[in-house]
Amino acid sequence: MGRITETVKVLIIVNVLFFGGTLLAEEISYRLFSLYYFENPNFRFWQPVTHMFMHGGFMHILFNMYALWAFGTPLEMQWGRKKFLFFYFSAGLGAAFVHSFVNYYNYHQGLEILVSSGMSSEQIESFLSDPSNSVYTMFQAFNVPAVGASGAIYGILVAFGLMYPNVELMLIFLPIPIKAKYFIPALILLDLFSGVTGFSVFGQNIANWAHIGGALFGFIMAYYWKKNSFNDTRWN
Repeated sequence: MGRITETVKVLIIVNVLFFGGTLLAEEISYRLFSLYYFENPNFRFWQPVTHMFMHGGFMHILFNMYALWAFGTPLEMQWGRKKFLFFYFSAGLGAAFVHSFVNYYNYHQGLEILVSSGMSSEQIESFLSDPSNSVYTMFQAFNVPAVGASGAIYGILVAFGLMYPNVELMLIFLPIPIKAKYFIPALILLDLFSGVTGFSVFGQNIANWAHIGGALFGFIMAYYWKKNSFNDTRWN
């Protein structure tokens, strides 16, 4: 893990450039490039891709870029540039899809309740767009955008675990070596617990379902490639 491959290096540079852009023009950058719920007026068709390069703070981008370097580099060395890029963006788009699907369910579940109370859909959407309303917090799925490469990173983590199951990993706050085949599933289960219960293990404002979506799509691709002995076929 000492070196860094070219594609991983370029991805890190692009992420850092986007992060620098948010520091210079925060409001417009987040509005244009974060992933909004697709029925929100701020949604744009490019956001499922661009949200992967947006981050909510220094620690957010630091951890994601560290994981991209540490786990993405050996995968690119194994697969080659084109195959790694295909995997990275597929996992990120899969994360966006699952995140948006869960938001759709949450939003429309609440929408049905309010419509049954006598409000029209137009009145409700106008109501939700006003942050001064107390009901605003009930529909974060409609108003709060998703940012970060975490979905793609979770796909990379799962692929790393399949490719190198016996490599020992450690958390900063738990300096005990744990094999990847145990460490990574445990991490995903914690996200699943948070997504189902609403109790956040790693902190607030974390898109747990995006993590799970990236992990799911990453697992499907990596497992298929491994099962069909496609790992030795590079696309370069």
